[in-house]
Amino acid sequence: MDINDIAFPNLNIYLNNVPKSFTVFGFTIALYGVVIAIGMLLGVRIALHDRKSRGLSEDPIWDMALIGIPSGIVGARIYYIIFAWDFYKDDPIQVFNIRQGGLAIYGGVIGAFIAIFIYSRVKRENFLELWDSIALGFLIGQAVGRWGNFFNREVFGGYTDNIFAMRLPVEAVRARDITPALAETIGTGENFIQVHPTFLYESMWNLALLILLYLYRKHKKFSGEIFCLYIAGYGIGRFWIESIRTDQLYVTGTEIPVSMVVAAVMVGSAVGIEIYNRKKLSKK
Repeated sequence: MDINDIAFPNLNIYLNNVPKSFTVFGFTIALYGVVIAIGMLLGVRIALHDRKSRGLSEDPIWDMALIGIPSGIVGARIYYIIFAWDFYKDDPIQVFNIRQGGLAIYGGVIGAFIAIFIYSRVKRENFLELWDSIALGFLIGQAVGRWGNFFNREVFGGYTDNIFAMRLPVEAVRARDITPALAETIGTGENFIQVHPTFLYESMWNLALLILLYLYRKHKKFSGEIFCLYIAGYGIGRFWIESIRTDQLYVTGTEIPVSMVVAAVMVGSAVGIEIYNRKKLSKK
């Protein structure tokens, strides 16, 4: 394979010269950033649509676009840097280089959550109603944004020969993402790895979850339920997907994937909140 090729052999899809960036007036623009930006715009759009369809003001969503998105990006980067510090401690300036990836979605949710909580307190908006709309926006943003990882040749799993198996040239991926077990699967004379496209799995999972929550949103039982179901649903998918990724971030001093821990805590918390509120409503 050439360095810019990507293939899905079991689907008979062979893509040649897939770029990582393009140039406009001499300025190089990373497709990773473009795809994430598109995901964010679509996220704002669906959140606006949800608010309007439920007879609620759209104004807070515009405010969230100005406050929540930057806060989410900062949170996503800080989260990633904290748990990947070994890769940055010898070259700290790379902390500011997000063109090569390095945004953790759970950090993004935490960053946005804090910003939106502060906003809702200052503006006296219903925090949970805001998040019911924003959760839908997060899902479409994640479903689309994960394709930025496709262009960056990152966020993949170990070896597989399933229907979605993806081939990437060894030279096109970060050396640290090729685990010893994965390296052993590279055949003599081959210059590619064949892996689980976990970015694709997560994109598909998020899209399916979005459809389900969108259809359910007008039947929710309490404010914040859509956000609660988003946390639980995403966490279930992420727990499995994270288990097969080769670029896991670990709890400091351990070999425990931090995103699996966070996913488990989030799922448990969301399920607990859902049960509590359902019981509370049934008593009424």
